[in-house]
Amino acid sequence: MSKSDDDSLRPATKLVQGGRRPEWTGDPRLGGGVVNPPVWRASTILYDSIADLKARGHATHDKLYYGRRGTPTVWALADALTEMEPGAEGTLLYPSGVAANSAGMLALLAPGDHLLMVDSAYEPTRAFCNGLLKRYGVDTTYYDPLVGAGIAELIRPETKLIFLESPGSLTFEVQDIPAIVAVARARGVLTMLDNTWATPLLFPALAHGVDVTMMSLTKYVGGHSDAMMGSLTATKAVWPRLRSAAYQLGQAVSPDDCALMLRGLRTLDVRLARHQASALAVAEWLAARADVGRVLHPALAGDPGHTIWARDFTGASGLFGFTLKGSDEAGRTRFIEALSHFGIGFSWGGYESLVVPSNPADIRTATVWTDPDPLLRLSIGLEDPADLIADLERGFAAMAA
Repeated sequence: MSKSDDDSLRPATKLVQGGRRPEWTGDPRLGGGVVNPPVWRASTILYDSIADLKARGHATHDKLYYGRRGTPTVWALADALTEMEPGAEGTLLYPSGVAANSAGMLALLAPGDHLLMVDSAYEPTRAFCNGLLKRYGVDTTYYDPLVGAGIAELIRPETKLIFLESPGSLTFEVQDIPAIVAVARARGVLTMLDNTWATPLLFPALAHGVDVTMMSLTKYVGGHSDAMMGSLTATKAVWPRLRSAAYQLGQAVSPDDCALMLRGLRTLDVRLARHQASALAVAEWLAARADVGRVLHPALAGDPGHTIWARDFTGASGLFGFTLKGSDEAGRTRFIEALSHFGIGFSWGGYESLVVPSNPADIRTATVWTDPDPLLRLSIGLEDPADLIADLERGFAAMAA
């Protein structure tokens, strides 16, 4: 058992203590233990005898079996993530967030099944649905992220899974997850949520009735833009299906990357607080400008998703969007290329701020993105927000030139 296996502990304490089982951090032969689980690298595992080999079965999380099934470094991260989700049975790790999403859907869907996919989903998730999943024989219907309890009208007899992403990673609509989950449970349909924006610190998904929650650990858990990984955390009823599929697909992660993720996890609470505070300062400054059309940030009082966000979430992260009022593609390009504290690059959740242009109209199918103003997505890092605001001011000056 790890130090944090106590339901009375608060999330920040669980982040520090999670996954640090004595059998993974201590060695009685040395008279003590270490703070961090060591990095166990292994492919082949050696057995004492044939009887020992047979006794191991397909062990995981307690006995070494084969490197692909994990080592204590891998198990420590999985355990720590499981402990962050009240009601979770276990966590599986994947080479990226996209791999986690894809593996989860493959585990829960079969040829002839129907999937309901939110229209604001991360673009690689859409690509998987329109590509491999379609060839696999699964029919996908995209739905309005604001449908709420109206999802009931879209459920068919063959519907097996509803996929949610809240807020959406480009347009930041906040879904009414409790309403959708209630309908899904009444109809015997599973739910899966991409919870990368909030993490379980700000939205404990399983406690809200979701069956499977995914995180791209590459973002806020890693926090340093130097490792990639994804995770699926699930209830007891769904967990065996995910684990079986992961083993059959041969999914495995590097123990070195797990060590980096564990290091990031320990400071997630304090980093998210800084991301939130800085992002709100920048968002409020942007909202007051006449050359900004809209700021897409659910923690702002005027945002369409604010009421649901305030009801269900305990905080916000550092990712949001805004539009340049009356500008065009060339103006957006001048704006972005004038910035010096915002890197132009994909991903988010690291310590450095990033900016990318967004074009949601190109990928939407169930809903129509009609805003004529060009959209940008900002990931606010750990820099001083005053410096970021000054940098954005230079962007506005360049756009107007």
